[in-house]
Amino acid sequence: MKSVKHAMLIGLMLASGIITGCASNSTHEQTAQSDPANISEPRDPLESVNRVMWTLNWDYLDKYLIRPVTVGYVTVMPQFVRTGLVNATNNLEEPANFLNNMLQGDLNEGMDSLGRFFINSTVGLLGTIDVASKMGIERQRERFGETLAVWGVKTGPFLMLPVLGPSDPRTFSGRVADGYTYPNTILNTNFNIATIVISLLEGRAALLDQEQQLEQSFDQYSFVKNAYFQNLKFRVSDGEVGTDQINVEEQEENFDDFESLLGEGDN
Repeated sequence: MKSVKHAMLIGLMLASGIITGCASNSTHEQTAQSDPANISEPRDPLESVNRVMWTLNWDYLDKYLIRPVTVGYVTVMPQFVRTGLVNATNNLEEPANFLNNMLQGDLNEGMDSLGRFFINSTVGLLGTIDVASKMGIERQRERFGETLAVWGVKTGPFLMLPVLGPSDPRTFSGRVADGYTYPNTILNTNFNIATIVISLLEGRAALLDQEQQLEQSFDQYSFVKNAYFQNLKFRVSDGEVGTDQINVEEQEENFDDFESLLGEGDN
């Protein structure tokens, strides 16, 4: 969406080791544990800069701006109004979902997205009511970044962007491209900004009950970064990542909650 032009917002998982070789590497491991920034990560050559951006996003922007505004929004906004706003925002993404599904060769899913847009935009009162889902036509969300991945484009280095949160060159480019699809191109700037704000607030609201999980993680930055890449695998493969196919939807929803801390949440 045009979210990239106006600023939006952010990233979940862990790793394990083997006992063999621990003796020879114990000193190095102890150093890495005491200072997570010392861990070399091929996907994250800009880690020192990214960690600074994470601190800015999480310790300052979220703590003093985004979270307080979200709490106020949840407190005063009736649930039925929030649901309608989320449905309308999601409906604006359906044309992009249609194009990306078609470009990936998923014709049936593409037609579902197109059908959802027409049904919800008319019978669903400009998308505020998700009539299509009640008819059994489920949302088939696809981003252009995922289309690029299907075409063989690599992610590139991990990026923790100020305000925008976790990203990578492929995903960032995809978001820009998605912002130039109908009807976003004919909507005025204020309306586009409003949809971005709604997505942000609803995404952050979904995380309010899960903040403790992130706070208790040993290294919050690595936790979010690893989750980000894991989620990319799920989305590009439509949930078919080896044996990880189990509970794919649940894991995607969990990541979306964390992503919406300081990034463009998915609703």
